[in-house]
Amino acid sequence: MKIICIGRNYADHAKEMHAQAPSEPVFFFKPQTALSTGSQITIPNFTTNLHHEIELVFRVCKTGFTISESQALHYIDAWSLGIDFTARDIQDVLKAKGLPWEKAKAFDNSAFCAPFTEITDYILPDKEFALMCNSKYVQRGYLKEMLFAPAYLISYVSKFVTLQAGDLIFTGTPAGVGKVNAGDVLQGLYDSRIIFNITIN
Repeated sequence: MKIICIGRNYADHAKEMHAQAPSEPVFFFKPQTALSTGSQITIPNFTTNLHHEIELVFRVCKTGFTISESQALHYIDAWSLGIDFTARDIQDVLKAKGLPWEKAKAFDNSAFCAPFTEITDYILPDKEFALMCNSKYVQRGYLKEMLFAPAYLISYVSKFVTLQAGDLIFTGTPAGVGKVNAGDVLQGLYDSRIIFNITIN
């Protein structure tokens, strides 16, 4: 199982990161050890600026390579909300040096994912998803605001790597990313319904 993460897939997030919106999808990987499904996240001792990035997540259900965009949604069977935790201080250093981001993105428990909901009739959710920190809204987004829609992302990524059942696709985060601190409580919402609760240690 691999975790495929899409970067800068919301124009407002690219803007807040002082980056240009990409002309084609940007993606990177997290290893299986990055996956977390528990109710607590511990801030790693190597960062002083851990950021939350809430995202829609899709689960791959069968093997595919060079998948056509028209067939792409047949390769996912469930959706969820997740958080791409990012060591922003480390990422900033790596970016300044033109180096890969793995140290800032791929560490253990950096890819939180809530339980999945099955997709029916290949219709993807498009209600508002959001993140609250200590009962305050910090991020809000819609699937329709993505620069690259899920079907296109699936097709694009599959040109370079084979997708396999169980792979997860984190589809990018809307604006509003920010630092988490010990004691914070994060809640992920979909259509105003709470999907997950996480406590930061």
